Amino acid sequence: MRTTQLIATAALTGLFAAPALAATADLKTGTYDIDPGHSYAYFSVEHMGLSTLQGRIHIEDDSTIQIAEDRDQSQVNVMLDPASVNTGHDLRDKHLRENDGFFEVKKYPEMSFKSTSISFDDDDEAKVVGDLTLHGQTHEVTLDVEDINCRVNPMEKTNYTCGFSAETEIDRTDYGMDAYSELVGTQIAIGLEVEANMPMAEAESDNDSDSDDDNDDS
Repeated sequence: MRTTQLIATAALTGLFAAPALAATADLKTGTYDIDPGHSYAYFSVEHMGLSTLQGRIHIEDDSTIQIAEDRDQSQVNVMLDPASVNTGHDLRDKHLRENDGFFEVKKYPEMSFKSTSISFDDDDEAKVVGDLTLHGQTHEVTLDVEDINCRVNPMEKTNYTCGFSAETEIDRTDYGMDAYSELVGTQIAIGLEVEANMPMAEAESDNDSDSDDDNDDS
């Protein structure tokens, strides 16, 4: 029994002492498909001046990131499903989906963010300006993107995967979502947690192209 415990302890020690998976900010050019199973949008809003309510919204399959050779010409296209809003309370979620002044998903089933300009501050940070469509209205917002990391996907080695976090803030009344504004805050913090995949064949092709460019420069 003691031998078994020692083996188990050694195995756990080795697991937690293992080095973190190496990742870099090496964004390769090409089209990345956002993985909805490992990506989501989230929001937080003040509730009655007492607490903060948080929720999630599903990112749909046809969301993409196009990284151009000129990084500032890249594009981000995120499609979201407002009917998926989830705050962890079924009755409240139904209220948010259906009631006037909230999402009203039958009337306004579409929610999206489409970039109009991108500027990279550093290898792993960027500002993405774009149009947020919500509740039938479209307004410009700026996403602050950070923690851009990329690597060969250790689970699906046929994919090159990049991840990042992004945040912005909106006034929901700008989008006609003005219900209970005396009780529920109007300033909404919105964030994205994203993993996006590109087939390794495309990533390797991009890498070969970069090597050729380096050789030409030399």
